[in-house]
Amino acid sequence: MNAVGDNNDELVIVARAVRTRGLKGEVVAESLTDFPERFETIERLFAVAPNGERKQFELENYWFQNQRIVLKFSGYDTVESAKALIGYEFGVPESERVALADDEFYDWELEGCSVENKSGANLGKVREILRTGGVELLVVENDRHHDYMIPMAATIVTEIDLAKKKIVVDPPEGLLEL
Repeated sequence: MNAVGDNNDELVIVARAVRTRGLKGEVVAESLTDFPERFETIERLFAVAPNGERKQFELENYWFQNQRIVLKFSGYDTVESAKALIGYEFGVPESERVALADDEFYDWELEGCSVENKSGANLGKVREILRTGGVELLVVENDRHHDYMIPMAATIVTEIDLAKKKIVVDPPEGLLEL
């Protein structure tokens, strides 16, 4: 999931419209949330147009189809009206995001965090989180555009302070030379 801000109101993006469906104004969207059940309680979504403009939409109906979600918004009742939504991202206010356990984080919360070793030496900033099927990896880019791949293991990532946007790591010998 990504967070998008506007007017001090951060959004967590949960879907992106990719095409229309049927004749009644429905759009097929990529689901960008790890919590698809969240749609059960969503009544409104904020849309972010490709040009950055934001609008609020009332979610009339939704259902899942082939690993994607079909969204039906009030007032969008034709293929033509739905076609205008292709490329839009849909989100909920950050305050409505699904709460995680204390030791779990959204990727967008970690991206941009500075990373330092336990001695305080700056290693760079988190560029992305890589999911390998095993332990997630922090992709940390230094000021010379070199990437470090740091496993998100509790023995290596010793501290995450989201308020300070800082992560402290204690990498085993040789990890940063890879």
